[in-house]
Amino acid sequence: MTESKQNTMANRFRGYLPIVVDLETAGFNSATDALLEMAVVIPEMKESGELVIQASYREHIVPFEGANLEPAALKFNGIDPHHPFRMAIDEKEALTNLFKPVRQAVKDQGCTRAILVGHNPAFDIGFMNAAVERTQFKRNPFHPFSTFDTATLGGLAYKQTVLAKAAKAAGIEWDSEQAHSALYDAEQTALLFCKIVNQWDAFSS
Repeated sequence: MTESKQNTMANRFRGYLPIVVDLETAGFNSATDALLEMAVVIPEMKESGELVIQASYREHIVPFEGANLEPAALKFNGIDPHHPFRMAIDEKEALTNLFKPVRQAVKDQGCTRAILVGHNPAFDIGFMNAAVERTQFKRNPFHPFSTFDTATLGGLAYKQTVLAKAAKAAGIEWDSEQAHSALYDAEQTALLFCKIVNQWDAFSS
């Protein structure tokens, strides 16, 4: 088997394509609190076997009808759900826009399904699955419950479980002013995930 055939995402992760996801919400209860932003970052594997970021996507989302908006959560993430320049769209349209490139990447990279990568991903997959159920979305490309957790990986690799501290320990720049944006946090999480995987593969080869 040639090196290029060995170094595929499908071979590395047993047919799964890791997709980094980050959300911003109006609280902690996925059943009642609004989903306000969602970002996905798609990695790819170079012929050398190195994991790198391929593309990033983000949508601002209109709170679903009857959604709860916790003031403390909005103060924390700095989002005004009703700001006219958010260019927000409804949940189903947002899921359609974000899942389409994920499905294409799964196909292009020879994988069978996407698997969510997140920092403490139970939160992200809970809100994502709630939105999928709420909108009766039929083509969710993600595994419904399996995830990769960069908090765990950061603790293993760098003795740090907080995203900002793990990123800094990995030599990744961190801008506190941009933090708590779904896109920024997703891209930083993706850089951390790629670095840990690449270091492990170099060490174990």
